[in-house]
Amino acid sequence: MFYAYVLKSRKNGKFYSGHTENLERRISEHNTNKNKKNFTCVNGPWDLVFFETFSSRAEAMKQEKFFKTGRGRGYIKEKVN
Repeated sequence: MFYAYVLKSRKNGKFYSGHTENLERRISEHNTNKNKKNFTCVNGPWDLVFFETFSSRAEAMKQEKFFKTGRGRGYIKEKVN
């Protein structure tokens, strides 16, 4: 099972979208990564605000790409609010 997910920064309210096979592990990595040049490290800590489940990595990647479009950002705002 694969996931497309959206995180929201507790620091500044920014959103981050991604995809993974292990959602719990990936969120933990975003919140504990020490690479200070990384977007998620600079803007974290993060909370999971939305995710969708897919049977293939390709589907999850396609949905992640959609989240990063104008329509996708609107879709996320509707789901989160």
